[in-house]
Amino acid sequence: MPHTFTRRSMLRVAAGVAVAPAIIGRAQAAPLELKLSTSQSNDEKYSSGRVYYDFLVKRLAENKLDQSIKLQFFPDNQLGQEIDVANSLKLGAIDLMSTGTPIWANLIPTLGVMDLGYMFTSFAQQTKALDAGVGAKLAQMVLTGANTRIVGWAYDFGPRCILSKTPITGPGDLANKKIRTLPNPVITECLRLMGAAATPMAFGEVYTALQAGVLDGLEHNASTIVASKLYETAKYFCPTQHIFTSCCCWLSDITYNQLPPAVREPFVDACAKAAVDARARALAADAEALEILKQHGVTVTACDKELFRKRVLPQTDAFVKTHPDAKALVDIIRSTEA
Repeated sequence: MPHTFTRRSMLRVAAGVAVAPAIIGRAQAAPLELKLSTSQSNDEKYSSGRVYYDFLVKRLAENKLDQSIKLQFFPDNQLGQEIDVANSLKLGAIDLMSTGTPIWANLIPTLGVMDLGYMFTSFAQQTKALDAGVGAKLAQMVLTGANTRIVGWAYDFGPRCILSKTPITGPGDLANKKIRTLPNPVITECLRLMGAAATPMAFGEVYTALQAGVLDGLEHNASTIVASKLYETAKYFCPTQHIFTSCCCWLSDITYNQLPPAVREPFVDACAKAAVDARARALAADAEALEILKQHGVTVTACDKELFRKRVLPQTDAFVKTHPDAKALVDIIRSTEA
């Protein structure tokens, strides 16, 4: 039987149509999905990238941003090698990256000041230098030159040292030894001055290169060595502590500008606080990882750090000569030496 539209039924339909947009408007928008990349493993205790991600998720919840922003975590170079990810942040194809300053120095060379050999004596000194103006100056350089924001300064999970297949105690022991470094000219030059045959290589290739004898060792921190099980390939750890690397949170400026205005600053605040949270874990993880290396049969050798430091000192003057804008940064850093 055909339906007969009365005046009353037509009014009900009209009322329903009018209400529909209001209902749709009240529906909660889907959370904005942001991609966070790291080259580190997914180890929740000894991977700086994973630990930072966990702290950031917690901070987002505290800032009540977890309903509007959803983080997608990609460890183990899943989104590409670090230099490729850095370039993707410039273009806004990837949103966030948790990594140290060395890889970004390939894009902003003055950032290399943070990774000059024996520039810092501790992470505490590094924090003093960042707070004294170094952090703000470098952040502006990255924003201007790479369309990316540094939104959190943390610590790498320990100072960079040397893991090798044979004992290393001084520069003489490094002669002709192929030691992997980050693909970064500053770190490569530091290891060369220390006496090694510095060998730049992507981190994802290191384990098999050590197994195959392509490398004699690598320079990195104890936590990363534990997280990536590199102790299975080399059994001598020399605590040279030649570089105290900052581990930063990098945010694409394109992503930043796509965030709703009301969310931008609270999100940046959460990123910065998560980095501070990660600092404490970094210091504890370094000490723990050193003990784990010993448990896995790694010998911690004696080390003449002063001899290494004297060999590396000329690097800073050469860097400043090539990058004059680094002089003001070096002066600030040196003013914080205890």
